[in-house]
Amino acid sequence: MPIYAYTAVDITGRQIRSTIQGENEGLVLARLREQSLICTEIRESKRAATSLASGKVKPKSLVVFSRQFATMIDAGIPILRCIEVLSGTMKDLALKQALEVVAMDVKGGIALYEALAKHPKVFNRLYVNMIRAAELGGILDQILDRLAGFLEYEADVKGKIKGAMMYPVLVLIFSQIMLFALFTFVLPRFKEIFNGMNVQLPPVTAALFAMGDFMSHFWMYIIAAGLGIYFGLKNYVKTPAGRFQKDALILRIPIVGELVLKMSVARFSRTFGTLLTSGVPMMRSLEIVGETMGNMVLVQAIDNARAGIREGTKLSAPLAQSTLFPTMVTTMIDIGEESGRLPDMLVKVGDFYDSEVESTVKGLTSMIEPLLIMFLGSVVGFIAISIMTPIFKLVNSIK
Repeated sequence: MPIYAYTAVDITGRQIRSTIQGENEGLVLARLREQSLICTEIRESKRAATSLASGKVKPKSLVVFSRQFATMIDAGIPILRCIEVLSGTMKDLALKQALEVVAMDVKGGIALYEALAKHPKVFNRLYVNMIRAAELGGILDQILDRLAGFLEYEADVKGKIKGAMMYPVLVLIFSQIMLFALFTFVLPRFKEIFNGMNVQLPPVTAALFAMGDFMSHFWMYIIAAGLGIYFGLKNYVKTPAGRFQKDALILRIPIVGELVLKMSVARFSRTFGTLLTSGVPMMRSLEIVGETMGNMVLVQAIDNARAGIREGTKLSAPLAQSTLFPTMVTTMIDIGEESGRLPDMLVKVGDFYDSEVESTVKGLTSMIEPLLIMFLGSVVGFIAISIMTPIFKLVNSIK
C-alpha cells in the first residue's frame, strides 16, 4: 500500500507534517478530513515506505522500550529526544523501524499516541489508548511503567503455559509419527513372515495387519486427506461464523475449556482495571478489552455489556446474564461499582485468576503425562500381543 507524506493544519492552527498509508490520494485526503485536518500539501513518499515496521515485535523488546522510555521521561528528557535515542539503541528491527517513523511524526507536530497508532502491529490499541490517557493527564512516565509491568506479566504467563505444554505435545507428535511408521512399513514385513509359515492368525493379529495393509497402500491419500482437512478447517475458522463456533467449542472441552475461561477472565480483569486506572473511559475501555480477548464468545458477552450500560444498567448485570463469567467475578464487579472502587476490584480478580491459571496448568500437566503413558502403553501392549500370539502358536506347533 502506498505511503503519502503530507502537511496539514488542525483546528487549532497547528501545522502537522507526517506520513500515512492509503490506497490512493483521494482516500488519504478523506481520512485526513475525518481527523479534522486541512491538507495543504501531499505527495507519495518512497522513503517513508521503506521505514515502516515489518515483522512482529518481541514482547520483551516492547517491555524494555517502555521501561527505558519511562525512566527518561521521569528524568525530564523531551519526548522526541527519548524516541530518537531509543530508536538508535533498539536491537529489535521491527520496533526500531517503527520508532524511526514515530520520531519523524512527532517532529512534524503530531501527538505521540497518534504516531504510535500508525503501527498497529507494534503498538496495539491498549498501548495507544493508555498513552493517550497519559498525555492528557500528564503522567506519561507512570503509565509507561505500568504498561511495562502489564506486558511483562502477560509474557511471563504465556511463557509458563507454553513451557508446561511443550513436553506433552512433543511426546504426542513423536508417538504419532512412530505409530504411522510402524503400521505403514514394519507390520507388513511381519505379515509376509507369518504368511510364509502358514500360521493361522488370531482375530486381533488379523485386524492389526488389516490396518497395516490399509496404511501401507493408502498412506499418501491419508496424508493428503489430513492436510486437506487441516487447511479446510483453518480457512473455515477464519470466517466469523467458523471462529465463533471454534471458540464456543473450546470453552466446552473439559479442563481445557476451564483453563481458557480462567485465562480470559484474568486478562479481562487485569486489562480493564489497568485502563480504568489510567483514566480511559469505561465504554472505550470495554471496547479495547473486547478486541484483546481473542475469544469471540466472550467478545460478544462484552459487547452485550456495553449495550446494557448504554441502556442504563450496571456492568455486572449483563456479565452475569451471559453465564460465562463466574459468580465471584460478577459479584466483585458489582461491589466495585457500588463502592466506587471498580479498578481495585478488577485488579484483585485478575490476581486471583492468574494464580488459578497457574495451578490449573500445573494440574493439567501432571495429568497429561500419565495419560500419555497409559495411551502409549496400551498401543504398544496391543501391538506386542498381536505379534507375539501367532509366534507362540508357531512355537507350540513345532514342539
